[in-house]
Amino acid sequence: MNPNSEKEILQKVEEIIAEGPYRPDWDSLAEMELPRWFSKEKLGIFIHWGLYSVPANSNEWYARNMYIKGMPAYEYHVKTYGAQKDFGYKDFIPLFQAEHFQPAQWMKLFSEAGAGYVFPVAEHHDGFQMYKSELSDWNAAVMGPKRDILGELKAEAEKQGIRFCTSSHRAEHWFFMSHGKEFDSDIKEPLKKGDFYWPAMPEPEPENLYSEPYPGEEFLRDWLARTAEIILNYRPKLLYFDWWIQHEAFKPYLKKLAAFYYNCGEKWGEPVAICYKHDAMMFGSGIVEVERGGFAEPKPYAWQTDTAVARNSWCYTDSLDYKSSNEIICTLIDVVSKNGNLLLNIGPKADGTIPEGDKKILKDLAAWMKVNGEAIKGAKVWRKSAEGPTRAKEGQFSDQTEQIYTSEDYRFTANHGNIYAIALSCPRDGVFHVKSLAESKNQNVPEFHGIVKNVQILGYEGNFRWHTDGEGLHVVTDGMEADFPVVLKVEVE
Repeated sequence: MNPNSEKEILQKVEEIIAEGPYRPDWDSLAEMELPRWFSKEKLGIFIHWGLYSVPANSNEWYARNMYIKGMPAYEYHVKTYGAQKDFGYKDFIPLFQAEHFQPAQWMKLFSEAGAGYVFPVAEHHDGFQMYKSELSDWNAAVMGPKRDILGELKAEAEKQGIRFCTSSHRAEHWFFMSHGKEFDSDIKEPLKKGDFYWPAMPEPEPENLYSEPYPGEEFLRDWLARTAEIILNYRPKLLYFDWWIQHEAFKPYLKKLAAFYYNCGEKWGEPVAICYKHDAMMFGSGIVEVERGGFAEPKPYAWQTDTAVARNSWCYTDSLDYKSSNEIICTLIDVVSKNGNLLLNIGPKADGTIPEGDKKILKDLAAWMKVNGEAIKGAKVWRKSAEGPTRAKEGQFSDQTEQIYTSEDYRFTANHGNIYAIALSCPRDGVFHVKSLAESKNQNVPEFHGIVKNVQILGYEGNFRWHTDGEGLHVVTDGMEADFPVVLKVEVE
């Protein structure tokens, strides 16, 4: 670690803030412009990959939970690796070799699935950086695989036309390793800045935005410098923060970071944006993020939901509870119909390969998007987003059970001068009935008062007939069957 690097980076932060136009206050930051591409590229790929992929047990919080007596990860660790004082979390670093990591193959898979941007995690709560850093030697370029993982992903993403973004979960590290100090483990005082486990403060109350102990200035400056280093060296198009940046202590540093990042975007000649959760930033100063959930109604502002291919973990484990491909596709459709983006997470294995379960979902998504992508990529909301009895649940963490849709459930988008009515469940009799496209003699009807010129069923080569009347649009097929949602392309005069 170069002791002068933090000082130099923070000085650079101040210089770029001084150049403007953004200042570190909400009034100024609310003037940010959303990158135009974000509203068009409806699907992104999140990647949780790091040391926690080595034990592949429980979830990506293994680093914390292996030091908490009574937690499954604690019991698993002792049984598998021995006592924490003899084999701690740091001892996974030599086992993290990424020997089969081929970023070109990853990006090809993502691109075929229809993803327009990618979000690898630069640093998770565990404090191990997946990139080359002058601020800590505890990084993948120096230890473990000895490769600049973030840099390789960026280079390959840009080569294949995928926009490179990244996330930092460093904020939680100020308490993440604290439980290891409660018994005889390899986490021992005194901990000093630069140590892998530092600062390991007592864990605060999870929902208290003012909870003690506050992270000190030393840690907050370190957080600001680490995040700024990522921005300066990797130029992400978007930046994502996990929770705890909403804590009161982070606010002045978060505003400063946002002003620095947005001013960097100005210098680069393209707008950039921060994805945030839990009202960590003032509304209008970034992109609203909803973890594992969404909204029941369409929103007039850009937003994103981040969810994973599995319900019980963001990283690869030996006990993933996978969602079905159909559920993922339905989630994408529902989110896009409400003016949102889907950030879909996958979790590679420690050796750098993508698990077969993740790969199957991506390939099913690729096949569906190849046929139906025109209803998604670049799409805008229609005058209404949904028809039918089933509504998505409102709020976070609503993906723990699959939403089952009926043959009466449709979602709508508008693109290429067409209306797309998407049947979330193909009717068993092959007869589609879209009530929202009914003919009307009443010009005050708020839904549809246009002329349907033609109807296509994307990807369907069988015979069908269609007509509209006062009850809706009727499309009758010769017993069409489909495992995934069906898109009706409605051309209007």
